[in-house]
Amino acid sequence: MILKKIEYELSVCKVASEKDIDLNRDLYFIGKTDEEISLVCPTCDVPYNTTERDDGWRGFRIQGVLDFSLIGILSKISGILADNNIGIFAVSTYNTDYILVKSENYEKALSVLASKGYEVI
Repeated sequence: MILKKIEYELSVCKVASEKDIDLNRDLYFIGKTDEEISLVCPTCDVPYNTTERDDGWRGFRIQGVLDFSLIGILSKISGILADNNIGIFAVSTYNTDYILVKSENYEKALSVLASKGYEVI
């Protein structure tokens, strides 16, 4: 399985309104519930009026389009990282999964996954 690095630092934040999010950016994830609106985006694109934010994330995605019948892909990666004391923040799209780790654990995460047979590009 191939993991593709995301080359910039990311932030996880809460915003008061979806109007605060610039939808013209190349990368962002929005989660909206009855309790909050969460945003994951490059740190340089964080809206000014976030209500909370956590900077210092790096990420990678599982390359390609994953079939919905595949089972355990995210579980296996998160288990390997958990066994190495690396916490994750995961985001899924229709096509694939994105795994974020804190910046200080990024290189270690990629190294550990590579040692388990994952190709990192």
